[in-house]
Amino acid sequence: MSKRGTNRKIFYSELITAGLVGLLLLALGPGCSQQNQPRLSREKKRELANVLYNQQLFKQAIREYEDYLNRYDLPEEEQANVAYIIGNIYFERLHDYENALAYYLRVKYLYPESKLQNQVSKRLVECLERMKRSVDAQQVMEQTAALDESQKPRSRPGEVIARIGKREITTGDLQYELNQLPVYLREQIKTREQKIEFLKNYLVQELLYDSARRKGLDKDPEVRAALARAEKSILSQKLLEEEIQKEARLDQYSDADVELYYKANKEKYAERDEKGNIKRIPPFREVKEQVAQDFIQEKQQQAYQRLIDRLMKAEQVEIYENKFK
Repeated sequence: MSKRGTNRKIFYSELITAGLVGLLLLALGPGCSQQNQPRLSREKKRELANVLYNQQLFKQAIREYEDYLNRYDLPEEEQANVAYIIGNIYFERLHDYENALAYYLRVKYLYPESKLQNQVSKRLVECLERMKRSVDAQQVMEQTAALDESQKPRSRPGEVIARIGKREITTGDLQYELNQLPVYLREQIKTREQKIEFLKNYLVQELLYDSARRKGLDKDPEVRAALARAEKSILSQKLLEEEIQKEARLDQYSDADVELYYKANKEKYAERDEKGNIKRIPPFREVKEQVAQDFIQEKQQQAYQRLIDRLMKAEQVEIYENKFK
C-alpha cells in the first residue's frame, strides 16, 4: 500500500473515532459533571424511598435511601437518621445482620454527636449476638462475660453415655434435657428403653443442628425471621410470667378474699336446669377450688392490663384509629 493510502486510512480511522466520541458526549449531555446531579428534589427522593418501604419493597427502598444519602447535600443529623433507617431495614425486615451492622457502625463512627447513639449501641449488640459474635458484643457492652455463654455446649457431671465426635454426652446432660420437657411428657419417660430412645432423638437433633450450621442455614433470612419471632415471643412470655407472678399469686390472698369473690359471683357457680334456670347455688366449701382458680385468673388479668397500660404510657404509644378504614 502507498504512503498516501496509508495516511488516508489513518485519517478516516481518526475521523470515525472522533465521531464516536462526539456521539458519546452528545448522549451524555452538556457536561459529564452534570450526570451526577439529582433529577428529583430532596423531598421527592425521600418520599419515594418511604413509599417503597411502605409497599414492602425493602431492597428497592434501600437503593433509594442510599442514593438519597450519597447524592444529596444533607445535614449530618439527617445523614445519621437515613443510615439508621437503612440499618433497621436490613435488621428488622431482611434479617441481614452483616449489612445492618455496617450501617449501624456508620452512624456510630461518622456521626458521634447524633441523638441516635444509644439506639445504635443496642442494635450493634443485637447484630453481633445474632451473628454469634458474643465476644464482640461483650466489648460493645463493656462486660466481662460472653453474652451467649449459656448457649455454648457444656458437659454436665455424670457418666459418659454417648459421644458426638470429641464431645461427651453424660447422664447429667440427659437429665438436663429431660428436665426441659413439660411434666406430663417427662413422666412418660421412665424405663431404660424410653430413656435410650429419648437420647437417640436428642443426638439426631444435635447432628441436624450442627449440619445446618455448617451449611450456613443459620444465616437464611427465613430462619432468622423465625428466630426473631420466637425470641420476641419467649421474652414477652417470660416478662409476663415474672410481672404477673409478682402481683397475682394465690398465696398473696386469704380464704376470706376468695370467699368474698364467691359471694359477688354466686350465680356463676349455680347449678341450672335444661332451660338455664337456677336450681341450686352450692355453698362455698363445695366449689372453693374452682372459685380460687377463677379468682386468681381475674387478678392475673387485672395485673396484665396494668402492666400493658404502664408500658404504653411509659413508651408514649399512640394509635391513630382514624387512619383505618
